[in-house]
Amino acid sequence: MLRLRNARKPVTAIALMAIGLVAIASSGGAQAQPVPPTPVPYAEALQRAASDLFGKANLRGDRVELVIDPLIDGASGAQSAATRAMQKTLTEMVQASYPRFVVQPFSAEVLARDPVVLVGTLTAITNQGGDGPRDAYRICLTLADLKSRTVVSKGVARSTLDNVDVTPTQYYRDSPVWAKDQATDAYVKTCQGTPLGGTIDPAYVDRLTANALINDAIVEYESQHFREALAFYRTARRLPGGDQHRVRIGTYLANAKLGRRDDSVEAFGDMVDYGLSTDQLMVKLLFRPGTTQFIDNPQTTEPYPMWLSQIATRARQKGACLEIVGHTSRTGMPHLNERLSVMRAQFIMDLLTTGMPDGRSRMIATGRGFKENLVGTGKDDASDALDRRVEFKVVGC
Repeated sequence: MLRLRNARKPVTAIALMAIGLVAIASSGGAQAQPVPPTPVPYAEALQRAASDLFGKANLRGDRVELVIDPLIDGASGAQSAATRAMQKTLTEMVQASYPRFVVQPFSAEVLARDPVVLVGTLTAITNQGGDGPRDAYRICLTLADLKSRTVVSKGVARSTLDNVDVTPTQYYRDSPVWAKDQATDAYVKTCQGTPLGGTIDPAYVDRLTANALINDAIVEYESQHFREALAFYRTARRLPGGDQHRVRIGTYLANAKLGRRDDSVEAFGDMVDYGLSTDQLMVKLLFRPGTTQFIDNPQTTEPYPMWLSQIATRARQKGACLEIVGHTSRTGMPHLNERLSVMRAQFIMDLLTTGMPDGRSRMIATGRGFKENLVGTGKDDASDALDRRVEFKVVGC
């Protein structure tokens, strides 16, 4: 008979074997997975993340200059009503509870003094993990100290979906295409991927001055000051790190709003060239629910023929063959969504080849249903329009 040291009762070998089997069975032969945190109401989650961020910041001095690089959706890179509201709330919290932080404008002048930069993401996630419906938001806040080039504090929390308005702001809602370029990737990496004490991604730091100008341009665009917005975009593009997809999009949007047709066509073609060169041209062509027909909104669909013409022309000039990929939101049955996504891709292929019949042999139509959702909330409104996109991929001929 075996005895466990300090045990009050003897334990037989058979009992020990049984205990071992139970332990193995309960763990599946591997380490137990951590239980995900329970999402709390949004306001409470933001308060938790912000308290950790500012309360635990590893910074010296009684006065710390702080700038906020506008918060974004962690999946799409877009600003939304929610991320704008987060920024306002965080500013108010700093002013009320953390007086050593002095919030300054996000400008080239302030950035030249190497302040602390706050970056943040709001991302729809499946709380239990896996590929299920997105049922929570993950809030990630990070303080990046430009003097030491390190992350000095982080705050994270999870919230419920209720009462969170993730409708994109006007610039992102008007954007005809999507691509998460290096600037957005570097922002997300700085927030989500760089650990406490880790070095800030140089790709993020190198683009900060350009990012400030691009933010000014977006503000001017959304204030309907289109000439001023265009001037900011043109200036930003000439700066180191300013050759960003947001600049291409903004240049197109501002020219379109100013009625400069030739300039807007050229600007859209520039976006197409960039997308084809990076194999990431995703276009927001909006369909009526459950159909292959565009939505009944002439203001939205009026530029579609020009968009498709530029895609066909630029692809032909490059000698590229295209896979046209349809996508749908999560709403509905999976097999029906997959079929609908293929039909929509075929519809777009037919439109592309109307003026160039010889191009059909250089195109193929496929669909992914909702397997590759970017947002994944299934709201079927402006907040998840990217999930109903059409993608153009360069493939071998």
